[in-house]
Formats: sequence, structure tokens, C-alpha cells
Amino acid sequence: MSKIVSASDAVSVVEDGNTVLVVGAGGGLLEPDALLRALGQRYVETGHPRDLTIVYAAGLGDWKTARGLAPIAQRGMVKRVIGGHWGDCPPLAQMAADEEIEAYNISLGVLNLLHREIAGGRPGLITDIGIGTFVDPRIEGGRMNQSAKDDLVEVIEIAGREYLFYKAYQVDVALVRGWSADGDGYTSLVGETMWLDTLAAAMAAHACGGKTIVQVKNVVDPTELNPWEVKVPGVLVDAVVHHPGQWQSYESEFDPVYAGRKRVALADRAPAPLDARTVIGRRAALLLRPGAVVNLGVGVPDRVGSVIAEEGLEEEVTLTTEHGVVGGVSATGVIFGASSNFRALIDGPDMINLYHGGCLDYSFLGFAEMDQAGHVNASKFNGIIMGSGGFVDIAQSARILVLCGTFTASGLDVRVEDGQLDIRREGKIRKFVERVEQITVSGRDLLARGHKVYLVTERALFELRNGGLALLEVAPGVDVERHVIGQMGFAALVGDQVGIMEPAIFDRTPMGLAKHWAKNVAPLKD
Repeated sequence: MSKIVSASDAVSVVEDGNTVLVVGAGGGLLEPDALLRALGQRYVETGHPRDLTIVYAAGLGDWKTARGLAPIAQRGMVKRVIGGHWGDCPPLAQMAADEEIEAYNISLGVLNLLHREIAGGRPGLITDIGIGTFVDPRIEGGRMNQSAKDDLVEVIEIAGREYLFYKAYQVDVALVRGWSADGDGYTSLVGETMWLDTLAAAMAAHACGGKTIVQVKNVVDPTELNPWEVKVPGVLVDAVVHHPGQWQSYESEFDPVYAGRKRVALADRAPAPLDARTVIGRRAALLLRPGAVVNLGVGVPDRVGSVIAEEGLEEEVTLTTEHGVVGGVSATGVIFGASSNFRALIDGPDMINLYHGGCLDYSFLGFAEMDQAGHVNASKFNGIIMGSGGFVDIAQSARILVLCGTFTASGLDVRVEDGQLDIRREGKIRKFVERVEQITVSGRDLLARGHKVYLVTERALFELRNGGLALLEVAPGVDVERHVIGQMGFAALVGDQVGIMEPAIFDRTPMGLAKHWAKNVAPLKD
């Protein structure tokens, strides 16, 4: 009997009070959009289902209003949200800010691995990831508003060492997406940009006695599916929804490059403008060493990938994302994670295990605030819930963490003129503050783990040390007292000799990154 049904019939299995696990990522990547719209429309028409718990690891949406999880961001429909990242869907974040839902933030990687634990019938996930951060129950326990009162995380001790125990939950319905499926539910993701935790989610629902609904662009005969390409076996699938209008991402119906079917000459792409982000990306890229395994975050850090591509050096390092992409260079902007010229795809939980297990040499992540105690905030600021995404997993795992961002925010105007940085107007918001709004990660904890922490802005390079934040370099044209010390809410460590950033960073021609890397001859495992 065929499992192919309409979207409205498929989501009719969702009942009041159910927990719904949604797999997808920002920019429409693996987003089960037809299922989310059908579920939202059902509530509009019938008032059901109500009081849902929504769980997702990667944020879904366009950072605006109409896409991703927005169709189900309706008052009364959702009671609780446990999300890895909130910024992609402002309507949901606004509901949290207005105390209309119970809002929790658990890191992307922890949720990926927790789904595997649920799939195996285990009581939860034990890990040290999250200790000393806002997820630690001794701090905030992952609660993002006053309505969130339950304890989802506990501190436990094993063999004299502290760990966090993330409790398993019931998965009633999993909403996932593939590219092709047959009538028996065997689903292939070949044609998509990544795999994420699709298989883990379907397995978790099955283990809980729940249902898995798969949305696909193509329905094919079973003989057309190569068994080596099937990601989700039909035994795990309860319904298949055929959505011929499904796009690979918000930007294209199908791009063979992002599907791994075509390679492109990345160095031939138009170079990024020589703005603050490019200055940050260039200075950050100088910290790399050939042969490094690297994670790049979304936002300002993705400019590091652009710099590497422009210099034709993407084969000299291995760039990865927490979504499971290995090699190549990620797209920037809303479809971050879709990558060109990648060498391999693995499941999201497998990538997180690699990260947690110590494979990362470098990670380049954005930041909103840093304080005098070395705490970093990238998850909640000015009362706006952004969520941590994979920040905690990555920051606590990488041997060298490079935080990337502008020195001030909101209205900052800087230009590169004649090889110097011209700061025409400061941003209204200071990012170096006495105390961060939320501890996404503790820099002091990272130092205690033996990791190195650098902070790169358009005007200054810092290193976090046990004695404080040390100023190493400034951009040419920058006055240390006026543009750096005077814009900080705490005192930095300033030695007698503060270096000047490499002049090539501020030249409009390629900076010759390879020759600078050649100087970095020390082994990675120092």
C-alpha cells in the first residue's frame, strides 16, 4: 500500500499536546515547507492542534517573517519550543519575548546527539558540552524566558568529573525532507545540500512509537532508487508528501554545485568588497596554518571562507560546517551551509561527534559581546533571543577559537582608504562590556581546557589570556586610546609594543595569503 498522501492528510496525525521534531536549516535547506504550511493552515481552519512542543536543532527561516517555522508561530498552537537557533524565525522569537510560549535553547550539536540517544531508547545524553554556559542548570539551564520553568538539563558526576545530562523526550511526529522517495517511503537525499539529523530524527520518532512524515520533490519507482543512496529506510517512514514545487534552497530550485554534482572555479568569483567584514576575514585567515581542519560560523566569519576562495587556497585547509559538510567553501548569507566543491557529506550527529572528539584545529565564530571575565555572548542581546546554534559545541571543542566581529555595532561606518582604516562613525552599541547579557561560552573555561582564544575586529586583534584580554595589533590609521581603549567597557592589557596589522589586508588586490601561511611552519599539534 502506497504511503503517498497529501500534505493536509499527512499532518492530520499531529494531535493536541504532541511533540513535533522538525529537521531543516536556514535558507530553505532541507526545510519541509509544505508540511509546515499545511500544519499551520490546519490550525487556522480548525483551531487544532494546540499546545504543541516544537523541537529543532538548526534554525529554519530567512531571518524575516514568512518562511521556515513562521507558519506555526501562532498563539495557542505552540506551547513550548526547544530550539538550537532562534534568529532565523523572528515571529517565534517574538512569541518567546512576549512570554506566549516556553522558550528553551539547547545547542545544535547536543540536540543532534540527543536524537540519537532517543533513537536507541536511552534516557538522555551525557556530555561536558555546555558546562559553565547558559545551558548549565546552575546558570540558566537553557531557559530563554520566564515562562520556561522545567529542568531539561541536570549536572551529574561520573568518576569524579562533572557532566551535563540532557534528558530524552517523547517524539510524537518528525517532519523531515528528502529529494526523492518511492511509494514505500524509501527516501534519498541525493540532490539536497546536506543531510543534517534527518535519519536520527526518523529513528527517534520510530523508537518513541511516533510518526515520521517525509516531504520530497520527486516520487520515483522503487527500481529507480539506488540502495546506496537511500538515507531513510521505508520502515521508518509513515507518510510521503509529494511536493513538486520544492526548492533546494530559498535562492534556487536546484543548483548542481550545492548538490555536489558540479565543481566551480571559486577564485573566479567576484571578490568581496573591501569593507569591515573583509578586513576581519583577511586578518582572521592569517591565523590559519596549512592542513588545518576548520569550522566557519555564519555571518562575519563566513568572510574567512570567501578570502580563502579568492586566494585559491580552499584545498590547503579543510573547511567544515556543523551540518555535516566536509571540504569546499560554504555559501554566505541566508543559505550558509550549502557548499561549493565539498568533498564529503556526513550526518550532522557524526560531524558533532568529530567536533566533540577533538578533530577541529580552528573555529571562526561571530560574537555579540565579551566581558572582562572573558565570557562571550552570541545568543541573547538587547532582550532579543538569537540562540546559540552550534556555537557551544564548536567553541568548546576547537583547539583555537577565533571570534570575529566588528568592534562596535549599530551604525558603525568604517572605510578603507589609502591602505588605512578610516573610522567615520562609531556604532551605538559597545560590544566589549563589563558584564555580558548571557554566557554563551566562558573564555576562561576554554583557557582551562588548554585552548587558545583570539578576537579579530576590523581595527584590533586580541588574545584572551589568563590575565585578561591582550591587545596584539591595530589597523593602520587606528588610534589605540581613542578607537580601542576608549570604546571598551573594561581595561585591556596593552603592552609597550602594539603591532600594526599586515598592510596587504588593506590593499584592494589579493593579499597573497599563501606566502603568509608559508611562514606558519610550526606543527598544528603544538
